[in-house]
Amino acid sequence: MKLSVSGRASAAAAVAAVTLLATGSTAGAAPAPDPVAIAAAPDIPVANVKAHLTELQSIATANGGNRAHGRAGYKASLDYVKAKLDAAGFTTTIQQFTASGRVGYNLIADWPGGDANRVVMAGSHLDSVSSGAGINDNGTGSAAVLEAALTVARTNYQPTKHLRFAWWGAEELGLVGSRYYVNNLSAANRARISGYLNFDMIGSPNPGYFVYDDDPAIEKTFKDYFAGLGVPTEIETEGDGRSDHAPFKSAGVPVGGLFTGASRAKTAAQAAKWGGTSGQAFDRCYHSSCDTTANVNDTALNRNADALAHAVWTLSQ
Repeated sequence: MKLSVSGRASAAAAVAAVTLLATGSTAGAAPAPDPVAIAAAPDIPVANVKAHLTELQSIATANGGNRAHGRAGYKASLDYVKAKLDAAGFTTTIQQFTASGRVGYNLIADWPGGDANRVVMAGSHLDSVSSGAGINDNGTGSAAVLEAALTVARTNYQPTKHLRFAWWGAEELGLVGSRYYVNNLSAANRARISGYLNFDMIGSPNPGYFVYDDDPAIEKTFKDYFAGLGVPTEIETEGDGRSDHAPFKSAGVPVGGLFTGASRAKTAAQAAKWGGTSGQAFDRCYHSSCDTTANVNDTALNRNADALAHAVWTLSQ
């Protein structure tokens, strides 16, 4: 998540019946058709997500301790994600831009098939700040989006809508990569995006469960998922407008997303319903050198990765 103004259970693996058709109420009426069945999202193994985080940590360690824009660690991170996607059958595109005198990159991955006039996107920023490896911010979002994409390929998921995944560069400099992407879309291509889902910090060590309140349908999709787990949520305010959904929202694209908190302190009421430590930041290592693989709450990461997949599957059918 960019530094700016102050303040920012598994899904069922079987097929779920989600749409009930009206039944006839008069005698002799034809029986109603069976409910329409749609595929539920498979479980996203948190071990797989953590394996990606381990790789991102290793990349940072080998490249001056960070994965920041314009540095070798960022490009190595992008190469790692791209290689996984290429091997899984995605069509990948690298988009190049310049910020602060350094070359930056976005990575876009399209899953073949689906209605190209109705695109569901999920994205995260891949860069860290220069002071650390950026494993919660935002290795967690990047790794979960990657594993969701790989699960699409592994299950050969064939949704009605077209699926696109994205990893943004230079978010920490002011949403540079995502803004570049949106600004370079034609009006027609912007209109084809039916929803953009953003994941920026989803494994904070003292986590909250925050849902963006931008698009009502996307918001409800996430809230319903967490309600099914018995996990209460709150509206996300700390990072409002400070991550990569903002350029999409400004362009009129419906947006939503998840967040587990950054430098703001957890209140006593929040600790009572979520656990953790009141009076302590959701992420005490936010934008610091201690944002390593030790700085991740596995339960929050697991829940949010599964919620991510649930939204991708639900909104793309």
